Amino acid sequence: MLIAVTRAVSPTFAQCELTHRAREPIDVARAESEHAAYEDALRTLGATVVRAAPMPDHPDAVFVEDTAIVLGEVALVTRPGALSRRGETTSVAELLGRYRTLASITPPATLDGGDVLVVGRTLYVGLSSRTDHAALDQLDRTLRPRDYRVVPVEVTGCLHLKSAVTAVADGLLLVNPRWVAAGAFAPTTLLPVDETEPDAANALRIGDAALFPDHHPRTARRLEEAGVRVVPVPCGEVAKAEGGVTCCSLVFSAASLAP
Repeated sequence: MLIAVTRAVSPTFAQCELTHRAREPIDVARAESEHAAYEDALRTLGATVVRAAPMPDHPDAVFVEDTAIVLGEVALVTRPGALSRRGETTSVAELLGRYRTLASITPPATLDGGDVLVVGRTLYVGLSSRTDHAALDQLDRTLRPRDYRVVPVEVTGCLHLKSAVTAVADGLLLVNPRWVAAGAFAPTTLLPVDETEPDAANALRIGDAALFPDHHPRTARRLEEAGVRVVPVPCGEVAKAEGGVTCCSLVFSAASLAP
């Protein structure tokens, strides 16, 4: 069974944290409509959507990806880099504990899940304004005995590693080479985003398909030409909050739906 953990858009969403984008007016009702369409797309691709407890006083709580990293053997609960977001992890940990053994990032380290790209048994970890070397060391100590490899990657010009690169098919990464050193992922094949769509490197792969923002049509065509089945979703309001399609869910396999 494929599980997709999501969380409702907060009524305070317009007060979200911002690092690299100028603040724009956010239509919360439209963001809720976008999120509903996103959850419908997840269901269409075979996922069972399980919502974490709502957090109306936490503007960024819809971005559940940042609260955990879910692997086959363990779920690692993060310690988000933004102080305002650290209260988001407890309810997600309680939910994930039904499906996985839990481990945690401990102070003073900080880690956002959006900075972790899992490719097979390799975790590429972005060193960003939200994720530090101490967290990378903790990940390595926790996961090396489980036969995972942790690879640090410098991130510039964007919030998270997965703002700059995501996996879209076996052996294929979608990347903005201006924001991340492409050599870090060798010998994997890289597909650059269209230069006019610098924010287009964030795609959510599910099977042979990729959920992808519908406001990046040029990069969508590149994906289709590369053989990727693109499932467009509305994502305009989420993008104003420095979010993307990976940010709004934690997708993993489970033997059954936990009570």
